[in-house]
Amino acid sequence: MELILREITDGNRDAILALRVAPGQERFVGSVRRALADAEEYPQANPWCRALCVGNGPVGFVMVSWNVRPEPPNLIGPWFLWKLIIDERRQGRGYGAEAVRQVAALVRAEGATELLTSYLPEDGGPAGFYRRLGFVPTGEFDGNGEPIVRLALS
Repeated sequence: MELILREITDGNRDAILALRVAPGQERFVGSVRRALADAEEYPQANPWCRALCVGNGPVGFVMVSWNVRPEPPNLIGPWFLWKLIIDERRQGRGYGAEAVRQVAALVRAEGATELLTSYLPEDGGPAGFYRRLGFVPTGEFDGNGEPIVRLALS
């Protein structure tokens, strides 16, 4: 699998906006459109957005708060995996795990020692996915009451 993290451009924006999660998953992650709106609404979170591509086509989307000064509980960081969306037709192929590995490598190269994220702790949610990747609970919660988990990068 050759997953490439590509910048979002006018040439690929429509294809990225067309990505959809499986029914019932949107409550956990939302849509790409909503994520891009959040990125514009919260520039202080220093959003770093990329299309997840295989070949020329997008299979997903990732957004990270890139090296921010944390202001808990609403601005978590410095390195926070804000959104990870894999299109419903492409799920179950390892693209999400590979995206997290690549993001972790990028932020490690920037000197980060951990990557944080949070999730809605409900049935059908991503808790098991993050646990399998090595994320562990920090004991803290974000502004929405979601548990924050960390992936050690050292």
